[in-house]
Amino acid sequence: MAVGVGRRQFISALGGTAVAWPFAARAQQAAMPVIGFLNSGTAQAQALYTEAFRQGLDDNGFVDGKNVAIEFRWADGQYDRLPALAADLIDHRVAVIMAGGPPAARAAKAATFAIPIVFTSGDDPVKIGLVASLNKPGGNVTGVHLFLTGLSAKKLGLLHDFLPQATVIAALLNPTSQTADVEDKDLQSAGRALGVQIQILNASSEPGIDAAFATLAAQKVAALMVGSDPFFTARREQIVALTARYAIPAIYDSRTFVDAGGLMSYGTSIKDGYRLAGGYVGRILKGAKPADLPVQQPTKFELVINLKTAKALGLTIPAGVLAIADEVIE
Repeated sequence: MAVGVGRRQFISALGGTAVAWPFAARAQQAAMPVIGFLNSGTAQAQALYTEAFRQGLDDNGFVDGKNVAIEFRWADGQYDRLPALAADLIDHRVAVIMAGGPPAARAAKAATFAIPIVFTSGDDPVKIGLVASLNKPGGNVTGVHLFLTGLSAKKLGLLHDFLPQATVIAALLNPTSQTADVEDKDLQSAGRALGVQIQILNASSEPGIDAAFATLAAQKVAALMVGSDPFFTARREQIVALTARYAIPAIYDSRTFVDAGGLMSYGTSIKDGYRLAGGYVGRILKGAKPADLPVQQPTKFELVINLKTAKALGLTIPAGVLAIADEVIE
């Protein structure tokens, strides 16, 4: 009988342990730090960068779903949604916010002075008010400066190398972007230096993009430079398809356009920028303060050319451009 009692006690204890395990697991999960991921674009368009961000976290010992959780919020190119999305992340008591793109970064900064924020920004983060300086960000914000909007003159020059006889080149800009006016001025200055007239076309919606390309076709503009903006990145398939339909050579700021069939791109590696941002988020989760983390500035710039698209447009890649290309997609 004593043996039977012992057995019953053992089974009872085992059952109690079995019941306790799920509670322990839930408690551990509840204690897991949560990262708020706020982005101006779409989940599909940013998938490559999201994976790079996870890699940066992993490099610092944090694995999504294992010892850290990520709450994603996507604005789908509708910047007016960002403040509410940022507020929602704060309500979820996230430990740190990863803000992809200047609009998301500004919304996050406006929403909280306490929660650490790590951004990726193609715009100068000092000029747009995200940080006090690159070396000493101050406050609760730091991140990665991708130099995208500062490369307009360089991209225009590369496009002109392809089409040296072009007299009019268009630029597609998003008028809702905080740096649209600056990009416009830079392009006009670069155009004067090249002896090229710059025609600015604005679009902040899908119908607006269609209308801009209809204008390009009607006015027989020689080429197009697509401005740096998350809205355009989220709609790269539409833009690339329109350049093919109207046979317009175009240059972009990200190789994701070229991978989708665009002619060429020039800029820093956005993928690498998101990896660096993931690393900063990992360091903050370990106790580092944003104010002590200088804004990172990638030094790698890449020129990517799609040879198949060039042939379809009847273009010959100039030897000088081909020599400096980092990658030629065939």
